[in-house]
Amino acid sequence: MDMTPLSIEVVLVNDGSRDKTALLMQQLALMDNRYHCLFLARNYGHQIALTAGLSKAQGTEGVMVIDGDLQDPPELLIEFYQKYQEGFDVVYAVRQKRKENWLKKTAYSAFYRLLKSISYIEIPLDSGDFCFMSRRVTDVLNAMPEESRYIRGMRSWIGFEQIGIPYNRSERSAGESKYSFRKLLELAYNGIFNFSELPIKIIKRIGYASVAASMVYLVYSIYRKLAYNDVPQGFTATIFIIVFFSGIQLFFMGIMGEYLLRIFFQVKGRPLFIVKEEILEGQFLNKKKFGESVCLIKLKLNLQKSNIGKKIVKSDRKKYRVVFYYLLVKLFNDDSFTNAIARLSVQRYPSVSGDIKPR
Repeated sequence: MDMTPLSIEVVLVNDGSRDKTALLMQQLALMDNRYHCLFLARNYGHQIALTAGLSKAQGTEGVMVIDGDLQDPPELLIEFYQKYQEGFDVVYAVRQKRKENWLKKTAYSAFYRLLKSISYIEIPLDSGDFCFMSRRVTDVLNAMPEESRYIRGMRSWIGFEQIGIPYNRSERSAGESKYSFRKLLELAYNGIFNFSELPIKIIKRIGYASVAASMVYLVYSIYRKLAYNDVPQGFTATIFIIVFFSGIQLFFMGIMGEYLLRIFFQVKGRPLFIVKEEILEGQFLNKKKFGESVCLIKLKLNLQKSNIGKKIVKSDRKKYRVVFYYLLVKLFNDDSFTNAIARLSVQRYPSVSGDIKPR
């Protein structure tokens, strides 16, 4: 960010994490106004978190989408932007190599090729969500109200001029992936059911084949009856046919259930996500509710820079508390209370409070 002449806003989305991610994001956003932080009310999933970030991004020319695990190199922004200046509205990254176990690589490769073969739109092979989109493409994507989102497919569906840039994907820099097998399967389902007609059409095709097979068997039975006065028999074959076609029916009901489930969640009309906290330009937008956390973080930052902070590094907790209350009320611009705290601190802890003066 510091090495490019571009004016960059970074939108960080905390999707209900349970570690120290939220605190680190708050500290970063309060120190640097270029960071815009969203804290979602719970874990909504990867695609919804990306949707939240895209909806809040204010970039006038375009938006780059990247995961926080640093497997995708942020340095590609320069190359993405060059392609954008050449007239491309979407510049996506194509993974040539990825440093993951062979089972995952095989599964990813098989899925992308399956989806490409059955999709009714052109979805690039080995391309994830890592991309650069122009402002107009981002606006169109934000206007799409789909609940079961598959952003890389939606991006392809929008159209405009698109181009891929090959790159090698690195290992995860820290931590462990929260993308479980179940979540990966859910993402794959969204890709297949949202961008392919095959699941619903295969029901009709197998239905045609079943009817044709039953007609052949009927003709064969009539022939045996007329020619040999005999009818094919077999209890085992009968049970097999009944169980087999019962399983087929349940399987097809499951396919239709996937479509019904997506319709069910879509027609509810619920918001895709709820933002619990938001920091923009160094300030909480809902400061009244979360003001105390703002002051606590700003206190830590101010103590690192100010003379007061240097003086209380070796002080006890009481002295720290006095300075904390002083900075707390100072942030809210309450002159009368600030003066009272300043006098109290000077009286009780003159060695620490030399820099604290009543207004």
